[in-house]
Amino acid sequence: MRVAIIDDERLARSELRRLLDAHPEVEVVAEAAHVADGLHAIRHMAPDLVFLDIRMPDGSGFELLAALERAPAVIFTTAYDQFALKAFDANALDYLLKPIEPPRLAQALKKYSRDAAPTPQKATDGKVFIQDGERCWFVDVEQIVLFESEGNYTRVYFDHNRPLLLRSLNQLEERLDPQHFMRVSRRHIVNLRYVRSVEPSPAGGLVLQLESGLNVDMSRRRAVQFKQLKRL
Repeated sequence: MRVAIIDDERLARSELRRLLDAHPEVEVVAEAAHVADGLHAIRHMAPDLVFLDIRMPDGSGFELLAALERAPAVIFTTAYDQFALKAFDANALDYLLKPIEPPRLAQALKKYSRDAAPTPQKATDGKVFIQDGERCWFVDVEQIVLFESEGNYTRVYFDHNRPLLLRSLNQLEERLDPQHFMRVSRRHIVNLRYVRSVEPSPAGGLVLQLESGLNVDMSRRRAVQFKQLKRL
């Protein structure tokens, strides 16, 4: 289990590393004291699990996660109990209040090991972290139904939520699996897993009806690509 520790307090990092020494399955591969260094560590070391402080001098742990293309498994560490509810609204793996107690750390690691166990015959595209105002979520990419461009932002449709993500549709398109996600128009990327039916449109394109009940227009040019992909 490859772990990164991101916390602006040197003593807190040292204490957590000492506690992790009691778990031989854990290897600490990176430490960082700031958001910018934490981003670099995650992108270059690709840890399995990140222990992430929420308040840091140059930003928050939430802002760090929002800047990543894919969100790693995260255990938040904080001295502020009021952040705990927000962390679980984000569907974080767990949170640890400082000073961290060894039994709680062991419980959090056990939860990670259980949740990280592969599910047979289930493909995954990873997770993305989304922050919109005071709310934030970890979302399995495969659960996202639709991406809709709104200027420099993208509205993300999943479950009954439609938050805005500070990332352009073009940036997202580069990162998504083209076998499952298709750019159907200038404004939309659709998760093909959630297409319920397809109908021709008067403009010569197609209308995709999604399982959520939404209808999305596909341009004529994209419709040709879609038919080739689906052998229609």
